[in-house]
Amino acid sequence: MNEKTQILLGLLGCLTALTSTPALATRDGVGFELGEGDHTDMARISIDHSWDKKWFTDRSWSLGGYWDFSAGKWNPHSQTGGNHEVNDYSITPVWRMSPTHSGSNMVPFVELGIGAHYITHHDVSNDRQMSTNFQFGDHVAAGVSLGQKHDWDVMVRFQHLSNAGIQNPNPGINFLQLRVGHWF
Repeated sequence: MNEKTQILLGLLGCLTALTSTPALATRDGVGFELGEGDHTDMARISIDHSWDKKWFTDRSWSLGGYWDFSAGKWNPHSQTGGNHEVNDYSITPVWRMSPTHSGSNMVPFVELGIGAHYITHHDVSNDRQMSTNFQFGDHVAAGVSLGQKHDWDVMVRFQHLSNAGIQNPNPGINFLQLRVGHWF
């Protein structure tokens, strides 16, 4: 390892140590989603990284979150034809509210995420022209964390993607999803 790499790794290590909260370690996870909406099936896999910060820990419910990096596929089945398989890549900060303290193996939570998506075809089908490959994606979810370490998540999500009026037409697309995740 050369000297520049050692210095860079040392600085990165110091920065991590200074910005981390010792009582709250970050965790990494994976997630799997299946959903359907607007005559389109979707499947997605994600790599997640929890934040090392929680807010409102002096209350009964606290706020935390994680980064969600995902790749997925849409399969439209519009009867009007022109269906194009679409790949979907995204990065989303997700805020999660859950009970601050729980002795249970099943802990409820709610989530909200707003992120950026890149889709490979903006012509999803003859009746869904998204205009741009760049889309904003927002979702709301409710679910439970399971297990002694709360390392399994099961949730139902409603997700909306659109380009926020950057270009018209902007029909957007909505998905109802089931997501299962595991934290390490």
